[in-house]
Amino acid sequence: MDQGNTAFILIAAALVLLMTPGLAFFYGGLVKAKSVISMMMMSFGAMGLMGVLWVLYGYSIAFPSTAEGTTQVPWTIDFTNFGLASVLETPEGAAYPPLAFVAFQATFAIITVALVSGAIADRAKFGAWMVFAAIWATVVYFPVASWVFNFGLADDASFSYGGWITHGMQDAFGVGAIDFAGGTAVHINAGAAALALALVLGKRVGFQKGAHVPHNPPFVLLGAGLLWFGWFGFNAGSELAADNTAALAFVNTIAAPAAALLAWLIVEKIKDGKPTSVGAASGAVAGLVAITPACASLTPVWAIVLGLVAGAVCALAIELKFKLGFDDSLDVVGIHLVGGLIGTLYLGIFANGTGLIYSGSLTQLMVQAIAAFAVMIYSFVLAFVIGFAVDKTIGFRVKNEDEIAGIDTVVHGEEGYVLSDTRG
Repeated sequence: MDQGNTAFILIAAALVLLMTPGLAFFYGGLVKAKSVISMMMMSFGAMGLMGVLWVLYGYSIAFPSTAEGTTQVPWTIDFTNFGLASVLETPEGAAYPPLAFVAFQATFAIITVALVSGAIADRAKFGAWMVFAAIWATVVYFPVASWVFNFGLADDASFSYGGWITHGMQDAFGVGAIDFAGGTAVHINAGAAALALALVLGKRVGFQKGAHVPHNPPFVLLGAGLLWFGWFGFNAGSELAADNTAALAFVNTIAAPAAALLAWLIVEKIKDGKPTSVGAASGAVAGLVAITPACASLTPVWAIVLGLVAGAVCALAIELKFKLGFDDSLDVVGIHLVGGLIGTLYLGIFANGTGLIYSGSLTQLMVQAIAAFAVMIYSFVLAFVIGFAVDKTIGFRVKNEDEIAGIDTVVHGEEGYVLSDTRG
């Protein structure tokens, strides 16, 4: 067992876990002051819920054991591994303890679910959100994680070998889809679910351009900074080894979001006349989203180009909700769905060795598109069905008068900012 790589994976897992509190700050700063606790609690609720479900059965769905050298069949459930029963010991010759990988992937499940919540800010019931999150994770995230991340962990046959998006399409087309750290499983998945929930819950009261402004831009910047910091664990850690590939992913996780930040600010300056702090934070996140699937498959120069494209396109894409009439409160669709699609499809052209400019073949672009749109459609349809069912049974949305007043006190009995204490 390599203790250095084991430490690397565990540190990366801790960094990724930090991303969810970072997301809470990022989202919390974007909502109105009387909804900040509600917004941040949805992220912390995801931490609690996913932490438990992953240990009980999430890992057994996402990473069922298969015979060595075989492709894992979609929706396989490993009934021998509920409660992590079969990964408590480290097999002979394994590169690192299976539990290190379990911990790393647990943090991915947490952040993915938390991302969805940004689309329903200011108007969702916390209990309904938790019910939705539990069901969506079970039937969408855990299986999709298996499609993408179940790529083979070691030479020992007790480890999983390959999901259909990566290994399965390689068998069929000669190249598998490239998704190094979760452009499909995390960002496209969450973005599609966010769009579905935004449609189920409907628009906020008074929804129109300029009606809802961020109450705390410093929170947004703090959250973006924590996200960027944690994203090094997200991307570089996905190599599962402290090597040159991890170093390349690390450098590209600097280059792409930096370029996206600049591109977003330029678009803001041209379009609105002023570059904003929220725009800088959003641009950085858009670049981080786009580089996620591509961080180990691009040269740093092509990573900068990807960042420029993602920052500019996402800055324009967030306007779609006003043109198309859906209320994605915190632009999960415009940043995570669009950014994830850009990063995933970009690999079809620029991926080292297999992209069009290197191979002269469109095969890589084809498999990237299959992966991206399969996840998007699957997640959207099931999220819409689950959200609709939750709404029609226990109700997903608070009353209009509670939304207008601010839902923190109604849902949680707390205020984000107590400026004076009149209790005596």
